[in-house]
Amino acid sequence: MRQGFRQSMAWLHTWSGLVVGWVLFAVFVTGAASYYRAEISEWMRPELQTGAPIDAGRAADLAADYLRAKAPAAQGWFIGLPQPDKPVTELYWWNDLVSPLQHALLDPRTGAPSPARDTQGGDFLYRFHFELNMPPLWGRWIVGLCAMVLLVALVSGIVTHRRIFADFFTFRRRKSLQRGWLDAHNVTGVLALPFHLMIAYTGIVTLAPMYVPWGITAAFKGDETRFFVEAGLSPEVRLPVGKPGSIVSLAPLVATAQARVSEPLEHVAVYNPGDAAATIVTIFEEPKGLAHLHPQIAFDGATGAELGTTGLVRPATRISAAFVGLHEAHFAGPALRALFFLCGLMGAAAIASGLILWSVARLPKAGERPGLGFRLVRALNVGAVAGLPVGLAAYFLANRLLPVGVAGRADLEVRIFFGAWAAIALAALLRPHLRAWREALGLASLLFLAIPVVSALTTGAQAFDGAARFLGFDAAMLATGLLLAFAASEAGRTRPPRRAEPAVPAGRPAQRAAGTPQARSAAPAPARRRA
Repeated sequence: MRQGFRQSMAWLHTWSGLVVGWVLFAVFVTGAASYYRAEISEWMRPELQTGAPIDAGRAADLAADYLRAKAPAAQGWFIGLPQPDKPVTELYWWNDLVSPLQHALLDPRTGAPSPARDTQGGDFLYRFHFELNMPPLWGRWIVGLCAMVLLVALVSGIVTHRRIFADFFTFRRRKSLQRGWLDAHNVTGVLALPFHLMIAYTGIVTLAPMYVPWGITAAFKGDETRFFVEAGLSPEVRLPVGKPGSIVSLAPLVATAQARVSEPLEHVAVYNPGDAAATIVTIFEEPKGLAHLHPQIAFDGATGAELGTTGLVRPATRISAAFVGLHEAHFAGPALRALFFLCGLMGAAAIASGLILWSVARLPKAGERPGLGFRLVRALNVGAVAGLPVGLAAYFLANRLLPVGVAGRADLEVRIFFGAWAAIALAALLRPHLRAWREALGLASLLFLAIPVVSALTTGAQAFDGAARFLGFDAAMLATGLLLAFAASEAGRTRPPRRAEPAVPAGRPAQRAAGTPQARSAAPAPARRRA
């Protein structure tokens, strides 16, 4: 603190932003894309025809028949019922809490494996946003710690920037390289500052029971399931009794549940399906509003008798659910969702400009050799900021170019995403810095511009169910490609030298000296005012 509180906050802002900036950039970009998760998934499964009515009860029974044959000993089945915008039955099942989830797509009318291509779609970007494609516990801890550091960086940035609102209206791009990046950082950071504070805080609160579980552990003696039941977040699920059993037909239970709740029925979960104490839970879409609360009804798996429902929740639970709803923006209409998306992109731009500003402010002087740490930071900047768009474009192109029937297709798309991203990061270490920026951004631009063309050539008009079905997605890809093309043209552009000051005539040394800062500071006060 010897250098003063504001200077200490500036140091904290600079280094906290650098340490987690590369992770946060990816989190913000994929989080912004997650606001259009359903639209991305629909584009990545063009074979599915939307709009036709589907019997949800029959689809549930066909899914249960498939799971009885495929996973009779599983601990749980999770059946995603077909929706108007997603006419497919999506199945997940787990054998234990350690093994990865198993996944399948079924035709809701026949119960056969769906002809739609195997892909994670927008769900991959959604889960990467808070799990980084790592084991869930590790990924959520890393993202949560980065979100906490982001809050520190935001608060310290506000404290540091005393002219935060005045400088918001100033963009001095041509004054100097450092000033241009600083103003870009300020504009993108301040314009969406309320969103940045909200999204960081609500993201932490969303996973707070994992980060600080001691209150739940103490109050419920380690029984987390009891906490969720008493909080009104889920009905009670019975423990297995170790005796074999079977479950009733799901169609009558689906009909009963739909008659009880006005919201659309989204999922049917079956816990311990091969046990005599099996529990069937119907899960509905959350009602319109801020709170992220799904109505649920539980049934006895053997008899179909109702076991319980989620009812009115207490204020603390509703506040917590409101934070989740605010973060995910399920309540938002088209205009508000677009605003959330743009604010997410501005958050990514603020982080990217801050990372670049760090390196620009520490450019070595002429004749000095840059240190290893400086070169590493600049390469990581290229890899993170320019490499991620290349990876995203490669992910979308892989969805169209890989054979539909290839084994492990969904995992292969993800590996291509990471492979393209890693290739750009490696090239940034090997190529000259400015060329690395131009080449990476130029490649990303070409790939994004190619997405609509490749999609039209490989999918065929017969699968589009209307000419305008994917126009919004294609327009977004073209706009992204053009924006990246502009960035590539600007990256590394040689800045023209600043215009020299007019020369002072040689015969007027006194006036020339009087114009120097030293002469002005030494002049009497009236003279300084006249000057």
